Amino acid sequence: MNKTELIEHISTKADLSKADASRAVDAFIDAVTTALKEDDSVTLVGFGTFSVSERAARAGRNPRTGETIQIPAARVPKFRPGKALKDDVN
Repeated sequence: MNKTELIEHISTKADLSKADASRAVDAFIDAVTTALKEDDSVTLVGFGTFSVSERAARAGRNPRTGETIQIPAARVPKFRPGKALKDDVN
């Protein structure tokens, strides 16, 4: 499911216009992004938790040349599914 299909699904399930559903999806994405930028987490009980994880610097290898390169430390977004979501999928 891509973003357009998600907007269509929300539009039909919530009885909203596609424009309203699109604004809702964009607002949700913006809210999660803003919270993660501020080093906060977003917890949706039963669905999951969005958080930021620190990835340490490490040595890597260029697969084309075999040359060793340094990969810098980074902050990466992470999603941990909640119990209800795990149970629904299984």
